[in-house]
Amino acid sequence: MTDVNRRDALKALALTPLAASIGVAPKHLERVVRAMEKLEATGAPAAPAFFTAHEWAAVRLLVDYIIPRDERSGSATDAKVPEFMDFLLADKDATVTQKTSIQGGLAWLDNECQHRFSKIFVTATDTQRRQVLDDIAWPKKARPEMHHGVLFFSHFRDLTASGFYSTQMGWQDVQYKGNVALPAWNGCPPEALAKLGVSYS
Repeated sequence: MTDVNRRDALKALALTPLAASIGVAPKHLERVVRAMEKLEATGAPAAPAFFTAHEWAAVRLLVDYIIPRDERSGSATDAKVPEFMDFLLADKDATVTQKTSIQGGLAWLDNECQHRFSKIFVTATDTQRRQVLDDIAWPKKARPEMHHGVLFFSHFRDLTASGFYSTQMGWQDVQYKGNVALPAWNGCPPEALAKLGVSYS
């Protein structure tokens, strides 16, 4: 096996569980990853291929409510999560169900904001948006009439997390170091032993 083939094989192994978690085929997700790599290499701003301009504005706001910028990392928008979703849904293998669930959910969000505040999601205030999101972010606490919003938000949150944690920014956020060679094994660190309440003696 050549180095290139090995890298491709390793990438495929990592992509398979991620693809399964968001309900797409590994080949579908692999094309999205390649598109993201090309986007990051060129640095060119992405015009959405799937989302309308109105939806694009809502998606960019919503992903940053899910993963905002903090002291450890940038936001979902900084990690190009909206572009990840756009590539995923514009792909030839994206199903009508996948597309409808996201666009329908965004429309639900607008309708809910319109009903409560006479504004759509993008023009609502931060406080108003948070009121709606608080009602759909916790499935076990949500009122029955919020069912469609809960389903949409859970799926959208999964896509946001998948897009974010498949980037270098996401890996760094969870302090993933990959396989690191240790010059010597000195056992479990004392602080970890203390936390577990165990010892070697």
